Amino acid sequence: MALKVELKPGEQVIIGESVITNGGPRAKLYIEGNAPILREKDIMRAENATSPAQRIYLLVQLMYLSNSIEELQDQYFEQVNQIVKAAPSTLSYLSNISDAILADDLYGALKRAKELMTYERTLIGHVSASDTSLSKSGNDDHGS
Repeated sequence: MALKVELKPGEQVIIGESVITNGGPRAKLYIEGNAPILREKDIMRAENATSPAQRIYLLVQLMYLSNSIEELQDQYFEQVNQIVKAAPSTLSYLSNISDAILADDLYGALKRAKELMTYERTLIGHVSASDTSLSKSGNDDHGS
């Protein structure tokens, strides 16, 4: 059964090593085969990978699109080690990503890397909220 992809005007999709851009009105593509496919909403560009979890996602994306784990595994494990040292609570997410990679389910690894990015945003939100409450309570102490 073919995969159906609908593209809005100007929207992109990566199929294999090719970027396809819809240059007209809404388009429907029916794709058969085994080439890796990423919709625009799932594409991480290198310049946008500014957080540790985004860099993990980018590396897994590159593995998926090139179907070459070996070339990127050293960079991947370096990133994993850095994240675990900084935020040990991410270990289960990273284990799930690594398990999917080892099972040769690179698309599944990408989905799990998205979960890691969501978790990272939650952690950052908690830290930001904590910093805000600390600075507010710190101001109260100085007013006494």
